[in-house]
Formats: sequence, C-alpha cells, structure tokens
Amino acid sequence: MKESIYSILKGRFLTSETSIKNWKIIIFVVSLLLIMIWSSHSADEKVVKIAKLNSLKREIRAEYIDTNTDLTRVKMESSIRSRVSRLGLKPAENPPKKIVVKVK
Repeated sequence: MKESIYSILKGRFLTSETSIKNWKIIIFVVSLLLIMIWSSHSADEKVVKIAKLNSLKREIRAEYIDTNTDLTRVKMESSIRSRVSRLGLKPAENPPKKIVVKVK
C-alpha cells in the first residue's frame, strides 16, 4: 500500500514502459480542462457584455423619454402662444374664411 502511494507521488506511472496509455489519457483530460476553462471565460465575457448593453439600453430609453416629454411640452398650444407673444403675434379674433376659386 505504501509502495503504491510512493510510486504515484514519484510519478513512476508516467515513466514506466506502459506509460503511453497514461500519457494519452492525461493529454486528453488536460485538453478537456483547457476547453472547459476557455468556455467559462467566454461565458463570463458575454455576461459582462450583456450587463453593459442592458445598462446602455436603460440610459438611452431614459433619454428618449426625457426628449419626448420636452417635445410634448414644446408642442403644446400654450407654450407656442407664450413664445410667439414675445414676437408680437397673437391669435386671430375672427375665424378664418375659406376662399373658393371657381374655374370657368
């Protein structure tokens, strides 16, 4: 029992004559581990990118809502009246008349 533990710790299973099978398995396991680590890092990068994009989306949506609110205020009749009254314009007291042109 002690000898088998010492042989494993010393790496005799890698240097013996039948170690080709062991090396194949070790290389396969190491390659799987490298693929797993790469995949994990790739998934983490994607999660970070998604979080940044969601944050940017929220900021752009808030800016859109603010801009839309400002536009609605500017388009209101009371706002337009106050701005044109500074220029000396005021609403007409008489309703507009329709002009009809008859072609002969």
